[in-house]
Amino acid sequence: MDYCLESLNEEQLAPLKQIKGAVLVTAGAGSGKTRLLTHRVAYLIKDCGVDPYNILAITFTNKAAGEMKNRISSMVYGADRVWISTFHSMCAKILRRDIDLLKPFTKDFSIYSESDSDKVLKEIISQHSDGDDKIKKAVVKHLSNWKNGSQTLEDYLSTHEDSFDMDKIGEIIREYQNRLKKNNALDFDDLLCKTVELFKTFPEVLNYYANRFEYILVDEFQDTNVVQYNLVKMLSSVHGNLFVVGDEDQCIYSWRGANFQNIFNLKKDFPDVKVFKLERNYRSTDEIIKVANNVIKNNSTRLNKNMWTDKKGGEKPTLYNAYDEKDEALYVAKTIAMLKGQGYEYSDMAVLMRMNALSRSFEEAFLLYNIPHRIFGGFKFYERVEIKNVIGYLRLFTNPKDDVSFARIINFPKRGIGDGTLAKLQSLDEGKSLLENVLSENLKSNQALCKKFATFIEGYKKAENCPQKPLSKFVENLLNAFKIREAYNIKDEEEMNRVMNIEQFVSSVKEFESLNPDSSLGEFLESITLSSDTDDIGSEGMVTIATVHAVKGLEFRVVFVIGLEEGIFPISRALNNSYELEEERRLMYVALTRAEERLYLSHASKRYLYKESQYQTPSRFCRELGLLSLEKPNISIERDRLYGGGYERKREWVQDRADNNKNLFDKSQILKKREEKPKKDVSVYKVGQRVRHPRYEEGEIVYISDDGLVGDIVFDNFGKKCLMLELAPLEII
Repeated sequence: MDYCLESLNEEQLAPLKQIKGAVLVTAGAGSGKTRLLTHRVAYLIKDCGVDPYNILAITFTNKAAGEMKNRISSMVYGADRVWISTFHSMCAKILRRDIDLLKPFTKDFSIYSESDSDKVLKEIISQHSDGDDKIKKAVVKHLSNWKNGSQTLEDYLSTHEDSFDMDKIGEIIREYQNRLKKNNALDFDDLLCKTVELFKTFPEVLNYYANRFEYILVDEFQDTNVVQYNLVKMLSSVHGNLFVVGDEDQCIYSWRGANFQNIFNLKKDFPDVKVFKLERNYRSTDEIIKVANNVIKNNSTRLNKNMWTDKKGGEKPTLYNAYDEKDEALYVAKTIAMLKGQGYEYSDMAVLMRMNALSRSFEEAFLLYNIPHRIFGGFKFYERVEIKNVIGYLRLFTNPKDDVSFARIINFPKRGIGDGTLAKLQSLDEGKSLLENVLSENLKSNQALCKKFATFIEGYKKAENCPQKPLSKFVENLLNAFKIREAYNIKDEEEMNRVMNIEQFVSSVKEFESLNPDSSLGEFLESITLSSDTDDIGSEGMVTIATVHAVKGLEFRVVFVIGLEEGIFPISRALNNSYELEEERRLMYVALTRAEERLYLSHASKRYLYKESQYQTPSRFCRELGLLSLEKPNISIERDRLYGGGYERKREWVQDRADNNKNLFDKSQILKKREEKPKKDVSVYKVGQRVRHPRYEEGEIVYISDDGLVGDIVFDNFGKKCLMLELAPLEII
């Protein structure tokens, strides 16, 4: 991208050229805020002569940070010296330099992922409450609320002393924090909190950064929490040149502390702040913008702005009333196949939902019809057991106090060391780490295996022939030294997949090494701990299936928003809470504005959820969109009877049908879905033929409907499946 101010409109140029003081830009969805931010940085460097070293740009995702770096690098020389990162990455970098001022932490601290933190919490809670689920939920809620606020722990506990079992919750939180301190570890929230503590306790550290950053830019400002807002104020305390971009209509993270009121607070803390609006949308067609505006105008807590675009026309968004979740998934699969035939790529399309629980029927439908897809919101790659084991070894080489990592790998590969031995190790000297206790002279003979392992670790760390650079060679040496690959039986398909995942991990080390040749093992571990599975959304030739929260900031040519029913979207807890209902509406607005060209919405009359089948009411958002049809769905009595027979069965895409082998979907419903003539000749299929499916392998056709649209196939290894023949990827054998 070339640096060209002429590529910006007047609305964008006005704030870009406001150099001194605080600037607030309220930027609607698709209004070109990334272009504005990158051009602002380039303008400061090229036209104003600002040293790139004195510029800080903060984003909320690694993907956004990477995109910003690439864009700025293509515009001006020296862009690599601009500090561009997420809040958490910025704080981690600051703490690596100075956290040893906050005794007893040292610069080689571990950053615990959510699963690591959860493991520590569970151990502590089990000692205090016998695994009480109510206590667990309360601890997690209060721990997050405290860390994302501005109070000390004691002040927070005193202001909530009337809450459920607060004394016990306070004990658990204190012990959790002490455990992290003993392990020389921080969780995600600590990265922010400890940085604020560092700045407050050691003003000279704050002064160093506040003097360095002459210009500060913050993206997605509406998603900042109290701690992040305080960090921004601290860092801008010397020069005061703060440039923030946000949209209160897209604040969807209040459940994790985000506060769109920070947009309004900025006006109080920076009285001379200049405010600008970006209302022109460059992403979506006029038809999509209309329905998005129809929804969000129902919120009362927002600035007065109305999105518009000159991309007139386009396909009108459609609202489909499905019979149930299977019908809904089939409708989406059919539409995707149609769009693929019209030239769209799978990566152009996304299926968005309010909750992950709705993804199952789409995964099954896409598997049946061979539609490549990826579900986001499940296990991250670095959270897989086999990868966590490798990471556990690596962590011990950077932070020997990390008891979570030690406990994970002490018996992997299996060494006959159990929980009892670990408990004895912990009791030797509670002030020392497990690794230190193992190496102590007090170790009893029945723990000799532990000592042999620990001695091996220590010896391997000190060996001159095994330096930690280059990283890829170090990781390979470690895998070989501890025989990690040999721990898996490669004749077992699942275990072979684990070995392949380890090979992929080695590849990720090599990729990091090539991009960061001078980086340390600790920096690599930090990068993967702070990574997100959503960083890869849309980068593969697959349909994206994700929650709306996961795709914030992304865009797709085609978007399906499914599950638009009361109690689902909006979620049930918001139905009688005006504040939460407004957040649900903002979430709906975000979902709608991800679409560039086509928008498909759907709700089901009946849905299997929470272990039972329930009749559903269309979401109030359907009416606000202006698309809700008041006509009842065309569902035949016969079809309803056929569904009723086996509806309750778990995880079946197609239930066994009645003995008369009637169609699962009646003809009128299938014809209704056929928006164009099938390109596939279904007359080639005959009862008795052998066919091959890419997922279900070989099988025999045992039934074909009179119209030739639907067939029953008994697969040798997967049983009977009912498929739409014009869509199913079948090969006649």
